[in-house]
Amino acid sequence: MQKKIAIIGAGISGLLACKHILEKGFSPIVFEARSGIGGVWSQTIESTKLQIPKKMYQFSDFAWPPSVTETFPDDEQVLEYIKAYAVHFNILPRIRFNCKVTCIDYVKPVNEDFPSWDLWGGTGWPFSPTGRWNVTVQDARDPTAPVEVYQLDFVILCIGKYSDLPNIPDFPVNSGPEVFNGKVLHSMDYAAMANDCAAELVTNKRVTIIGFQKSAVDIATEVADRNGVDHPCTLIFRTVHWTVPDYFIALTFKSLNRFTEFMVHKPGQGFFIWLLVILLSPLLWIFSKLVEAYLKRKQPLKKYNMVPEHGFLKQISSCMFTVLPANFYDKVEEGSLVLKKSQSFNFCKNGLVIDSEETPIATDIVIFATGYKGDEKLKNIFKSSCFQKCITESLAPFYRECIHPQIPQLAILGYADSPAFLYTTEMRSKWLAHFLAGKFKLPTIGEMEADVKKWEKCMKYYANESYKRSCISLLLQIYCNDQICKDMGFNPRRKKWLLAELFAPYCPDDYKYLCWEM
Repeated sequence: MQKKIAIIGAGISGLLACKHILEKGFSPIVFEARSGIGGVWSQTIESTKLQIPKKMYQFSDFAWPPSVTETFPDDEQVLEYIKAYAVHFNILPRIRFNCKVTCIDYVKPVNEDFPSWDLWGGTGWPFSPTGRWNVTVQDARDPTAPVEVYQLDFVILCIGKYSDLPNIPDFPVNSGPEVFNGKVLHSMDYAAMANDCAAELVTNKRVTIIGFQKSAVDIATEVADRNGVDHPCTLIFRTVHWTVPDYFIALTFKSLNRFTEFMVHKPGQGFFIWLLVILLSPLLWIFSKLVEAYLKRKQPLKKYNMVPEHGFLKQISSCMFTVLPANFYDKVEEGSLVLKKSQSFNFCKNGLVIDSEETPIATDIVIFATGYKGDEKLKNIFKSSCFQKCITESLAPFYRECIHPQIPQLAILGYADSPAFLYTTEMRSKWLAHFLAGKFKLPTIGEMEADVKKWEKCMKYYANESYKRSCISLLLQIYCNDQICKDMGFNPRRKKWLLAELFAPYCPDDYKYLCWEM
């Protein structure tokens, strides 16, 4: 009997999952709450473009069209590329648009006690003879319409981390947005607007942006471009991060190879690898310090008190990688963009009061670019409080970044964070499709939990208090791919020559024919 598989979400991870599962002979259903595909790329601000070279952000078996000549394509080019991929591999007929999944619930026989299982799902294989997922679906266009419940053998969550549930700080009573006479919104709402509507909202307005990650600096620069010095934009942030120009990103990815990974500690490494890392790791430290020195020289960081307190190596180990708009500090220099570092702030009637100044910052619009509650969003989709605790009460990463050892017959794609998101997600989609096809069996639950604990320890060594379980270290990209290849029974060495294997960067192209090898 054909197994019933549901994919929740039609962003990049959902499309990848669908494509690779189709190739294994399954007929998945894709539920998408919106009316189109693309995930976060379907709602972006006008100035958005790729942060990494397109060579590292492409499908391994579907190249960018020749018409896209830019190294860093803009948001419209990226979305068109994603749509072309879905059309080429006939994914669209599998998608049910405007279908919002409100809840998933695991149903098993009453006499089956799954917490006592030694193997994932009781067998270590993807499907159970008894357990099923009930997926509740609501018409996103009509909340009053009756819900539908689908019973499925396997569920793949591709709901993403950077949408739907914005992270907005809490404020004391009478110190929050309720006392402010202006408009307050999140960067998610700003990105959802049409470009002309967003421009009309901020033009000739005093705008304050909260945050210092990618969306914050992009929106701040965009507003400063539009309003100039007559209505300067204010950027309030708590922590300064290292920001790099786009050409530096291209050079960085070219230097990521097996040799550089010999400088990084790995989970469960043997004595020889440990010794090799000890001998070579000073090179990584030197690289980090050289980058910091270069950025201090190229950007007026000292002049504007924008030198981060943490090192560059620690930041990239935490998946915090922000490309600065080319004219960011030009806007600061001319006075159309004002930088304010503050550990806290409150709202008042006419603006904001920060902890370092007595005079309020007069403003008309406040935009929170403070990220999203990714863990809470993931937790909320589960009906079971037991599974909700599995998501929120552990800081350990998922096994192979997509399997929770305690949640059977379910995978989570697109949760793992990486600067090369498409690349890493495609590798895990191939791994998952291979697993669903019965090509390999998962280790015991205990072995998987031990593995993720090793990863947690390894990542915390570099990231310290900035550790995030969802982060796939940029410095161990090839090592992660090696594990996936070995699980699938394929040769992880993808280059033809030894020198290339050691010193050439790995790209999606290197894994193009991975699943066709015998």
